[in-house]
Amino acid sequence: MNGMLYGVGLGPGDPELMTLKAARLIGKANVIAYPSLEGGESFARAIAANVISKGTEEIAISIPMSVKRAPAQAAYDKGAAAIAAQLEVGKDVVVLCEGDPFFYGSFMYFFSRLSDRFECKIVPGVTSVTACAAALQAPLTARNEVLTIIPGPMGEDAMEARIAVAEAVAVMKVGRHLPKIKRVLDRLGLTDHAGYVERASLPAELVLPLADAPETAPYFSMILVTKGDDPWL
Repeated sequence: MNGMLYGVGLGPGDPELMTLKAARLIGKANVIAYPSLEGGESFARAIAANVISKGTEEIAISIPMSVKRAPAQAAYDKGAAAIAAQLEVGKDVVVLCEGDPFFYGSFMYFFSRLSDRFECKIVPGVTSVTACAAALQAPLTARNEVLTIIPGPMGEDAMEARIAVAEAVAVMKVGRHLPKIKRVLDRLGLTDHAGYVERASLPAELVLPLADAPETAPYFSMILVTKGDDPWL
């Protein structure tokens, strides 16, 4: 019989924000797999390090950081093949995923390649959006408000059009797109209603009004915007 494929969300970074179910599955896993930056460490593995049992077999999947899709897709193909080889001999494989597996999570790329051949179970995780709201101590939405989630790489005009009609906004994957996002929010008169968070839940967490945000931002940063009468911060 084939093994079971688990997609396990780890939360935004603080190991204490892993769910009990995630920690249990990782701790008893015979095989774990996780993405890592090409030539670097794996953030996912670092989150789960304290619950990985000695002797667990590990599949590190090196993902190139490139704006071109082909190199990353090839890496996911290679990683999926390595995972499939373990599943085919009856071993369960736990794939570690930062945040939540199906919310901009890397696990979705393995799921699309493997779920038609192997049984799969998904363990949700705390998302970066809720972690950033907690860090800002600001509700994401209230009553019948609608939350709009926007990826930072979106084009400037499209981003402005969506934010203009939104009630509450989370802009993810800020990184090198911070100057563009600041321009959009400034034109819409929303700078004073925006909060900036980087590395939410980690020791290096930084929480500021957007107006006071640094000139450059890491990939793991987010901007939350509410259009209420009172600014958040």
